[in-house]
Amino acid sequence: MTAPAAPTVAGLSIGPIDLDVPVVLAPMAGVTNAPFRRLCRAHGAGLYVSEMITARAFLEGNAKTRRLTHFDADEPVRSTQLYGIDPTEVGEAVRRLVEEVGVHHVDLNFGCPVAKVTRNGGGAALPVRRRLLSRIMRSAVRAAEQASGGAVPVTAKFRMGIDDDHLTFLETGRRAVDAGCAAIALHARTATQLYSGTADWDAIGELKAAVPEIPVLGNGDVWEAADAVRMVAQTGCDGVVIGRGCLGRPWLFGDLGAAFAGRPVPDPPLLGEVTATMLTHLDLLQRWAGEWLGVREFRKHTGWYLKGYPVGNALRRSLNVVESSTQLAAALESLDPTTAMTAEGRRAKRGHQQGPRPVSLPDGWYDLADSDDALADGAEAPGSGG
Repeated sequence: MTAPAAPTVAGLSIGPIDLDVPVVLAPMAGVTNAPFRRLCRAHGAGLYVSEMITARAFLEGNAKTRRLTHFDADEPVRSTQLYGIDPTEVGEAVRRLVEEVGVHHVDLNFGCPVAKVTRNGGGAALPVRRRLLSRIMRSAVRAAEQASGGAVPVTAKFRMGIDDDHLTFLETGRRAVDAGCAAIALHARTATQLYSGTADWDAIGELKAAVPEIPVLGNGDVWEAADAVRMVAQTGCDGVVIGRGCLGRPWLFGDLGAAFAGRPVPDPPLLGEVTATMLTHLDLLQRWAGEWLGVREFRKHTGWYLKGYPVGNALRRSLNVVESSTQLAAALESLDPTTAMTAEGRRAKRGHQQGPRPVSLPDGWYDLADSDDALADGAEAPGSGG
């Protein structure tokens, strides 16, 4: 057992939503769908946000986008992340998400670092356009209030800025407060960093000090439960957003609940527990997306689940092309269920690790901070929550 850390935060309130544990699952493309959220919820309390959707695709009835707005009947809080570049479209999407889908929480994304998006002024580049940013946030908050009578809070997630010479996070936080956002989350990296280097937790503390009126959540480099408690203690933030650290580890949310409550954090599960979870995950995905698509959605998870366990490369490669649940079960039978995770595996990085890389921006972008000109359509199609 890992020695428990002293609890720092008992819970978290985001508008009218009260959470027993100050933990939020970060939206991740291709990951945080209903099946993965179900697995995470089984291990602990918190707020579990769906994959990001775009306002325009949702309004146009895009089939894939509509599938991403599916919530299990027993999800206590229907939370979705929304991205859009047009204030009117964002407001209308929020209204319909509340009235037609029944969402309880909308998170706005301003942190996507994908080049095809930022070169058109969207994603992590959008906070430079501060007036447009404010209009988008105000439109979303107003639509949520009108559609729900104030019962649906709107939050925002963003990065520190484009690079170290163009930091926007403090002004973005202030504008979020002025727009009526109920909470904000900072991925403590710049867009230039992508997912490389070390998250700057000091920036989270700066943001909390600058915006004391609403909860500020920190995101970046939480690989173990002790990291989350340390982040809160170091920065004074109100909670944590968990992204890559939970890939292949839905039980991390149980560890987080224990750490924040001052209870002993369990050792990592033995390999037999991991393989059982893998089979459950695939079954849930196939029920959600169909047998053919479900198994293909699952393949990327196999490496994450087995990270830190002494499993041969040949088996890992075979799992990347698995075609059915029967094939997966047969392959996993060869593993010793009593195998423990290695010491290095506890902090092994997962998911995106690209960067640093210069950010593609429209010409003269920094001179357009107060422009009301519309963004190019290419800014509407991010592929990552940032």
